[in-house]
Formats: sequence, structure tokens, C-alpha cells
Amino acid sequence: MRTVKLTQPDAWRQIPPAGKLRVWLTDRGSLTARMIEHGCQFNLIRISEQLKRPQYDERRVLALRAGELAVVREVILRDGPLPLVFAHTVVNPRDLRGSWRGLSRLGSRPLAEMLFHDPTITRMPMEYKLLRSPSLLLASVNDLLGLMPGDCWARRSVFLKNARPLLVTEVFLPGILACERRQT
Repeated sequence: MRTVKLTQPDAWRQIPPAGKLRVWLTDRGSLTARMIEHGCQFNLIRISEQLKRPQYDERRVLALRAGELAVVREVILRDGPLPLVFAHTVVNPRDLRGSWRGLSRLGSRPLAEMLFHDPTITRMPMEYKLLRSPSLLLASVNDLLGLMPGDCWARRSVFLKNARPLLVTEVFLPGILACERRQT
């Protein structure tokens, strides 16, 4: 078994901004539950789940070799029709037969159903990054939604189950603050 190196590039160690967005970014609980608590009409659109070549930094986190494919799941978390978060999950394909086998059965259900209800799963520290064009993640948002949201903050963390990593990156779209305003 290869050792998983959980250190990530310095670009992901930025400090999130002050204000209401910081609360969303730094909350370690279920993002789905937080959206519902804030009155969002939560729904999830599963965009894709396929074998893909992961980005270099993702490959490094998951200890994949150059050219090795990963399973990438992409979804949009929405408040009614308003997109709030683009979520990008990456896992080693062999782990879908082991530790993370439930991922392939989620369909359009949120990943939080699996991550926050299993006491054997631990979350590593979150890291943050201000994504600027030409970020590959922002390009994905543009391709999926037909909008280039400008600079967006993202967070990511590794979840471990039986020492096997699952990398989750969440890109917070401008609509997230509309959900926050309902509570104030």
C-alpha cells in the first residue's frame, strides 16, 4: 500500500476572507445541512461521475502516479434554481471497491449523507484558495452553468476512511450570500 501524502500545494493554504463568506468557508460541518438550516430550498444536480485525469495537485494528494486516472464526481448545490456551490470530488478508483464504495451509489444525493453519518470517517484540516481565471475549476463552472462567476473562494479537504483518502473541493459561487441573507 502506498503512503498517502496529505500535504497540499501552498496555494491552498490561504486564509479565507473576513465576513459572512468566511463563516461558510470555515464551517466544518455538513454544507448541505447548513444550507437547509439557512432556509435554502436545497437541491443537488449531479453533473458527472467519471474516470478522468485528475489535476496535478489532486493527483499528489491522492498519491496517484502520472497518467493514472481517478473517479471525479461533480455536482451543483442549489437554492431552488440558484447555483450556490460547485463541488468536485476525487477518489482513487480502487477505493470504490473498498472504503468509498458508497460513493458510486449516491446518484443525486449529497455526499454529506455518507461523510457526516459514518463515525469511521475523519476530516483532515480544510484549506482555502481564491480561484482566479483561468482556473480549471472556474472553467468547469462556466462550462456547466454558462456563467463565468469571476473570482470565487474555494475550500477543500481530505476525508479519510480506513486510511484511504477522498478529496472534496467546494467552489462557493456568488449566490451563497443570498442564502445567508435570509437568516439576518
